[in-house]
Amino acid sequence: MALLDYKLPNEGLAGCFINGAWVHPGHDIGVENPSRREEICRVGCGGTAEIHASVQAARTAQKAWGARAASERGAMLTELGNRLEANAEEVARMLAAESGNAIKTQSRGEAAGAAGVLKYYGGVAVEQKGETLPLGPGLMSYATREPHGVVGSIIPWNSPLQLGCVKISMALATGNCLVLKPAEDAPLAILKLAELAADIFPPGVLNVVTGTGQEAGAALAGHSGIDKISFTGSSEVGKLIGHAAADRIANVTLELGGKSPCIIFPDACTPDRIEETAQGVVNAMRFARQGQSCTAGSRLFVHVSVWDDLMPRVVDKAAAMSVGDALDDTVEIGAVINQEHYDEICAYVAQAHAQGAIFLTGETPKATGAGFHPVPTILTGLDNSWRIAREEVFGPVLVALPWEDEDAMIAQANDTHYGLAAFIFSRDYSTITRITRALKAGWIQVNQGGGQIPGMSYGGIKQSGLGSEYSIEGALEAYTFRKCVTVAL
Repeated sequence: MALLDYKLPNEGLAGCFINGAWVHPGHDIGVENPSRREEICRVGCGGTAEIHASVQAARTAQKAWGARAASERGAMLTELGNRLEANAEEVARMLAAESGNAIKTQSRGEAAGAAGVLKYYGGVAVEQKGETLPLGPGLMSYATREPHGVVGSIIPWNSPLQLGCVKISMALATGNCLVLKPAEDAPLAILKLAELAADIFPPGVLNVVTGTGQEAGAALAGHSGIDKISFTGSSEVGKLIGHAAADRIANVTLELGGKSPCIIFPDACTPDRIEETAQGVVNAMRFARQGQSCTAGSRLFVHVSVWDDLMPRVVDKAAAMSVGDALDDTVEIGAVINQEHYDEICAYVAQAHAQGAIFLTGETPKATGAGFHPVPTILTGLDNSWRIAREEVFGPVLVALPWEDEDAMIAQANDTHYGLAAFIFSRDYSTITRITRALKAGWIQVNQGGGQIPGMSYGGIKQSGLGSEYSIEGALEAYTFRKCVTVAL
């Protein structure tokens, strides 16, 4: 086992941080490096008992935590952000090892971005303002924002540190206490973060339980002491979380899957713009994260008049990306998370190939004895009704579709049960405003394919979820309730 190029958490390998102390549940779960297909370590694997203890600790701590000045809560989040920033390289290497996300293109950026999220919420925590209501003479009415109480958050493996910091920041800044369950495939960066946070927050405010979704995740979602659930993951699991919350009328935020359209207009492919647009398509597809992103622009709609100019450039840029060990500083694309997911990607591509899809680049992934490394794959010769064009592959697979009639293209772009993100490439403001109005998606990027930025409200519609995150407005909407007070003077 090669451990020389990254460190492991120390106390965090116990797996559970409960009421300010590290607790080992008594049995372990293995964490594998998907680039090297070797076990990194074993981590304590919590279940129903650890979830219950964490919820009880959080409930005990919440009254005092919610009563603290928001500026004090914010200062603690800022301190955690500073500590993460100071340890960013160590955490990034750990993150690359467990997630397969390349250190060069993804994991360093994620560590820096996660620290930025903590510091953003640390700064805006004081902006939790209520309203005054002009009800008439002799009456004063005002509204305040109050924390729900105890939040249970479940995060996935594709961007665990960033999403963990979002959940921690939004819950704690607004006066809630938190029980956080990391993905069993990639818990190490979160456990290291908990080590960094151990002496910052009062006991019980931040609790972490590593375990499987079937046991720890289900116990958290169904626990009667959880006032609000925040889940990021697949739409299928999100439905189960929603059912569990509905049974007791608990508040819920769901950030789920996507099958996002990326739409190219001819004016984005002029000689001075075409290279930038081609790179934007590659970025939007999230090839550098192996396509493992809910916001990936995996359905590419290219106007027929610029197809022959744009597509060779997109193909060349995608095919030129280096694939390999996520800890290699020359590698741009790492590994997908595990054997099961690798096999799912293989099955999607093989089915499309059998149906007659044309490979512009890439191939059906092969069975591998090395790491789980599918290459960037771009398919055409199909239509929007095919399974690979409708379901979330969550791999580096882009479906390219030519279009000519704008109304028909918009109908296809919206013909999906998802509604998380969309991308538009055009230089005409009238086109931009018309198409952004027509698209059914919660987040639309124009002339870029970047990631979320703290301060923006991010969330989906339809089966892509409920609620929004990343902004102070999203935090207030999702993590507090409005209390209205009317006083006769």
